[in-house]
Amino acid sequence: MKKILSILMVLTMVFSLAACGAKDTEPSGGGKTGNDKAGSDTTGKDTETSEPSGPAENKGKKLVVWTFTDEIEKMINEYYLRHNPDLGYEIEIVVIPNDQYQQKLDPVLGSGKSAPDVFALEAAFVKKYVNSDFTKDLKTLGIAPKADETLQYVLDTVTDESGSLKGMSWQATPGAFFYRRSLAKKYLGVSEPEEVQGLLSDFDQFYEAAKTVNDKSGGETKLVSSLGDLQNVFLASRENGWVVDNKFVIDPKAEELLEIGKKLESEGLTNQAEQWTESWFASMSNDQVMGYFLPTWGLHYVLKSNAVNANTGESTSGDWGMIQGPSPYFWGGTWLTVREGTKMEKAAVDLINYIALNKDFLTEYAKNSGDFLAHQSVVESIKDSYSEEFLAGQNHYAKFAEMAPSIDASILTGSDLDINNLFAEQLTAYSKGEKDKETALADFKAGVQSAFPNLDY
Repeated sequence: MKKILSILMVLTMVFSLAACGAKDTEPSGGGKTGNDKAGSDTTGKDTETSEPSGPAENKGKKLVVWTFTDEIEKMINEYYLRHNPDLGYEIEIVVIPNDQYQQKLDPVLGSGKSAPDVFALEAAFVKKYVNSDFTKDLKTLGIAPKADETLQYVLDTVTDESGSLKGMSWQATPGAFFYRRSLAKKYLGVSEPEEVQGLLSDFDQFYEAAKTVNDKSGGETKLVSSLGDLQNVFLASRENGWVVDNKFVIDPKAEELLEIGKKLESEGLTNQAEQWTESWFASMSNDQVMGYFLPTWGLHYVLKSNAVNANTGESTSGDWGMIQGPSPYFWGGTWLTVREGTKMEKAAVDLINYIALNKDFLTEYAKNSGDFLAHQSVVESIKDSYSEEFLAGQNHYAKFAEMAPSIDASILTGSDLDINNLFAEQLTAYSKGEKDKETALADFKAGVQSAFPNLDY
């Protein structure tokens, strides 16, 4: 539930560097020196090579971990400490709500006082910290996943502009389209995943299906709840991110989203219930909405948690199916990084190696939590054992394993959180007819220019 609250906080917001200097130094802040870069067999990039020095022995008595999600707290308390009862030092876990996380993290990283030794990063702002002097090159500490061990997009996301690996994650978060089988059968004439995917394989088909569902239900059921549901999917399919070589770029896919959003809204094809609102959650237990774009964690923390109707007590559990939908995408994800200047290098390395690369832990954790892993050999060993009752017995894990290699994270930038929020404002205004497309795009560019005046426009 804490994760849901974290998600809610970050998403209800109207959506802070590489050289490894001498050990035990305070972070310098800003800019990269380009030193200590180890060669990378996992990033696919040409980089300088040097033998990793390995982590320094701990000089502190406590490992401090900052996170915005209770997942890491549980992994440490329920697994790491149980398997490592004689660490010889204390682990202090600080969970900070997502909407306050960067505001609290930036000052302590800047001053080096009361700063965490290990801290979590989320997809929407991971690049900001990866491309900074506050995070260590993990390969100089001996953390080096094998080329075929961790999904490439997971590594690319935490690889800085000069090719240094700055973080690791245990999870991958490919996105899917979850749909109600009974509603699909009633209004589209099919219910099995392969059949439904055949009707929703691109956004032209998606639009036609949205019209069909609306027409045949007399407007009582919509294919999707809101335009916000589509934003992650469209933006993930862009060729260019918002910032390329310091220049602000509006990719044609963003304009396509404006257009389909306008059609869906003007024709009354959405349920007018924005993400993370009470009505958005409520439709997961009634017949107002047929489907939701959600990633791996959405199944366990969003759909399952809201499947029971508060008025009738009836549940939609067992009536859901899962497909890729119109386009591959990923949504969210959590990475762990080591602060430059930490006095607990060895403890930090041991923790990250355990959480991201220990096969025994990962296997146990995945079986207990259902979380989808970034570790490909572990995924391969467990993926065929799943049969998800909530999805009428569908093996969602094997399906996610098919989807994950298609993810491209190269378009992520450190400014995504703020720019995505500014774009969402204009998407809403244009789709609801409050302004024309040219004005919406001009207002979007003006908003970004005000927030990021150092970019080229």
